[in-house]
Amino acid sequence: MIRVVVVDDDFMVAKIHAGFVAREPGFEVAGVAHSGTDALRMIDDLVPDLVLLDIHLPDLSGIEVLRRLRDGQPDVDVLVITAAKEVDTVRTALRGGVVNYLLKPFDQEALRDRLRQYAQAHLPLATAPTIAQSDLDRIFGGSSRAESSVGAPARPPKGLSPESAELVRGVLRESDGELSAAECAERTGLSRVSARRYLEHLIEIGQAEVRLQYGVAGRPQRRYAWRSGG
Repeated sequence: MIRVVVVDDDFMVAKIHAGFVAREPGFEVAGVAHSGTDALRMIDDLVPDLVLLDIHLPDLSGIEVLRRLRDGQPDVDVLVITAAKEVDTVRTALRGGVVNYLLKPFDQEALRDRLRQYAQAHLPLATAPTIAQSDLDRIFGGSSRAESSVGAPARPPKGLSPESAELVRGVLRESDGELSAAECAERTGLSRVSARRYLEHLIEIGQAEVRLQYGVAGRPQRRYAWRSGG
């Protein structure tokens, strides 16, 4: 389980974020703090894997919390969730090694994408003494040789997030056979319509293939499979 501390000065917002984290498979809420001082004390006591950190706190800024964490708990990862969009703040957060930066307001799927992206990076680092280049590409956002060989774009088309595209790509790659859009949606937590858009994107860039399955009546079902060498 990935243990998370949620830090937000708004009690209701913190409760919503904590509830969402608790519902995400593979994650658990270790604690909730509403000030920078309480956050530092809680993180020092609990030593979580991940902190969801707001920038605007009543005592210390989130940036100051991040700075002190790097001095005292350098192995704790931080995902910033804030309304702060000033370039200097973002630049400082990036230099502080945050794993992601999510601007408020956002929908639940945006947070889900980032949690799952973090889990995908966290798992290979937590379970094996060495790591493959494909896993490093996912962690650092690089393109694998296979993606370059088929001319895959660095980012999916407008309206599709890289995090969700990688999630669908991983599910399809790891499936034993073919998947329908509905089955892919169930495994990823995306809507069926969104899952199908990502699957069709993978076909366009040569990483997936589709087969039509004809039933007794009605339209044929599109079945998707990972393309060998894709």
